[in-house]
Amino acid sequence: MRNRFDRQLLELNNELIQMGSLIEQAIEMGISALVKQDVEKAEQAIKFDVEVDEQEKTIESLCMKLLLQQQPVAKDLRLISAALKMITDMERIGDHAADISEMTILMADSDYEKSAINMDVIKDMAKETTDMVIKSVDAFVNKDLDLAHWVINRDDVVDDLFDNFKKELIQKINENVKNGEMATDMLMVAKYFERIGDHATNIAEWVIYSITGKHEDEEN
Repeated sequence: MRNRFDRQLLELNNELIQMGSLIEQAIEMGISALVKQDVEKAEQAIKFDVEVDEQEKTIESLCMKLLLQQQPVAKDLRLISAALKMITDMERIGDHAADISEMTILMADSDYEKSAINMDVIKDMAKETTDMVIKSVDAFVNKDLDLAHWVINRDDVVDDLFDNFKKELIQKINENVKNGEMATDMLMVAKYFERIGDHATNIAEWVIYSITGKHEDEEN
C-alpha cells in the first residue's frame, strides 16, 4: 500500500515539475516577444496558459485520488494539501504570463520610442521571477527548507526592481508627457512580474508548511 502511495507521490512531483516548466516557457517566450515586439510570438506564449490550466486539473485530480484512496494523515496529508494550494498559485502565474503577452500585443501598434524604456530591468524581473518559480517547485520536490526560504527572501529583489523601474517611468513622463501611455503600459507589465514573484513566494510558504507543519505567516 505504501509503495503505491510513494509511486503516486513521485507522479505528483513529476506533474508539478512539468507545470513549472510550462510556466517557465511561457515567461521566457513572453519576455522575448515583448523585447522584440513580436506579436506572433506573444500569441504563441498565450497558448501556454491553456496547457497550464490543463496541468492544474491533472494535478488536482491526482491529489483528490490520493486523498480518497490513500486517506493520508499527518505529514502525507500536509504534502498533498500544500500541492493543492501550490497549483492555485502556479495557475495564477500562468495567467499573469499570458497577461504580459497580451500587453505586448496591445503595445504593438503604439508609437513610442524603444530607447525610452529600460528593458534590462524587465528582463531582470523575468529572470528573477522565473528562478523563484522553478526553485519553489524544486524545494517541494526535494523537501528543501533552505531553498524555500531563499525564494521568499528573493522576493525583495523583485520588489526593488519594480520600485526602481516605476521611478524611471515617472521620470520619463516628467521629461516628455507623450511617454505617458507607454509608461503606463510598461508599468502594468512590471506589475505582473511583481505579482508572479508574490505567487512564487506563496508557493515557497506552502513548501515550508508541507515540511514543518507551520505556515510562514504563523511564524511572523
